[in-house]
Parts: sequence; C-alpha cells; structure tokens
Amino acid sequence: MTSLMAQGNMQRLTPEERTKAAIEKMAPLNLDADTKAKTEVIMSDFYTAQQKAVDEMRASNDRETFMAKRKELSDARDGKLKEIFTQEQMKKWLEEIEPALRPQRPKN
Repeated sequence: MTSLMAQGNMQRLTPEERTKAAIEKMAPLNLDADTKAKTEVIMSDFYTAQQKAVDEMRASNDRETFMAKRKELSDARDGKLKEIFTQEQMKKWLEEIEPALRPQRPKN
C-alpha cells in the first residue's frame, strides 16, 4: 500500500484502499477506538464522494467545477473531523497528515 502511494498512484486506488491508507497515516494522532471508527466512516464517505466527482469531471471535462467540488468535499470532511478530534489532533491533521494525503503530480 505504502509503495503504491509513494509512486503517486493514490488516484488509482479504490475509495476503500484510500481510506485504509489515510487511517494508517493517522497513527500519530493516537485515535481511540471510537474516534478511529468515526474517522473511517468520514474518510470513506469523503473518498467515495470524491471518486464520484472525478468520474463526473472526466465525463464532462469540467475541471473548474471539479476543483470547486473537491474543496467543498474537503471542507465538509474537515468540519466533521473537527467535531471528533481534539484541537491538537486537528492541528496535526491539517498541518502534517492531510497535506501528505494529497495526490502529488509526477515531477518531470
């Protein structure tokens, strides 16, 4: 899994695989079992909705609408996480973990 992400193949993973990878990267947050379960649902919903948006963007070739939808989905996800994370966990999520989960463009 980690080698797939390192190769920049994150966008080719299923929403389930992306959720699993995201949860693994959240290990430094030391989530308790209840918070981890809630986080898995939030991330699964996010990646499923994001995949749907990607599919719609590919069908319509409307990148601007996709970018706006992706921001909307990310903001909604972060709002839900803020309700279950401590301030410290949320800070670490926003500054360290979430940026590491973003798809990286290959360097030419």
